[in-house]
Amino acid sequence: QVQLVESGGDLVQPGGSLRLSCAASGSIFSVNDMGWYRQAPGKQRELVAGITRGGSANYADSVKGRFTISRDNAKNTVYLQMNSLKPEDTAVYYCNAAIFSYKTLRTENFWGQGTQVTVSS
Repeated sequence: QVQLVESGGDLVQPGGSLRLSCAASGSIFSVNDMGWYRQAPGKQRELVAGITRGGSANYADSVKGRFTISRDNAKNTVYLQMNSLKPEDTAVYYCNAAIFSYKTLRTENFWGQGTQVTVSS
């Protein structure tokens, strides 16, 4: 099986920073696109940032210039550095990855369990 485990969520004051991590493990042959999504109470889940295996990144307009996505292919891990956090960044953050499994011999989409980020004074 394949698992995605996130960490790094916390309570932080406005203007502060956090770094989220997400590590994939299990029957992995290769990890392709990875990304971070978030879901605030009463709102739909939205893409925050995505990154290809080659390192090309894209961002939601609301986080451009404040958040940076990166990955370590050797560790099957993706990171999200969040700076200048605002109260509207408060949400559960989910990791997503497209993974080719050597057990199923196909690429499937996997989600982490989510990590809470709260920005409040």
